[in-house]
Amino acid sequence: MIHGSFDLPVAFDLGATFAFALSGALAAIKRNYDIVGVIALALVSGIGGGLIRDGLFLSQGPTPLLTNPNYIFVILGAVVAGVLFGLRIHHFARLIAVIDALGLGAYAAFGVQKSLLVGLTPPAAVLVGVVNAVGGGILRDLLCREEPLVFKPGQFYLLVALGGAVTFVFCSATLELSANNSAAIAITVTFVFRILTILLNWRTASVSSGSIFENDDTPPPPPTKNP
Repeated sequence: MIHGSFDLPVAFDLGATFAFALSGALAAIKRNYDIVGVIALALVSGIGGGLIRDGLFLSQGPTPLLTNPNYIFVILGAVVAGVLFGLRIHHFARLIAVIDALGLGAYAAFGVQKSLLVGLTPPAAVLVGVVNAVGGGILRDLLCREEPLVFKPGQFYLLVALGGAVTFVFCSATLELSANNSAAIAITVTFVFRILTILLNWRTASVSSGSIFENDDTPPPPPTKNP
């Protein structure tokens, strides 16, 4: 049972949507897509996870992601930024990584909360929370006819979102904390874990290698979005 309600601040929600959409726009530009392809990848990267959450798992009618025009405007802004600045976006890589790390935990917690409120069990709610956080990146890769990056060995990303979703359920259901406090703890845990992953280059390894995680002693690369 959830005590109270956790609502994403509008400015933060739109800022995270912009960062996610920008990653999709840059991926399309890198692949030499035309403007239709750039807008499409920006759209699915920005709000794809929320569309899957509301349209597939929860089926609660029109999602606010489409009824509120601000999301579309922000995505179009990300497309313009990607087209105008292109390769120079790397100067803002650290800022984008920070926004991404915050958004990962926030969307995981928000997806879990919405799922619990409509009666889903905690395990199912955790699944929806994770998809809410990383679904946009998966859709982007599928549209590009590539294997989703979250399925390949690389820096912890989906596992970080999973940790945030489980933390929210534990704090709200087991510790009976308020939704806002549970979300704050989940976002903090996710943010710290994700930043440490970037700085220390913690990575998963192929299961066929005999080890699930690997220690990479090479210097970590600059922070970049790795959905």
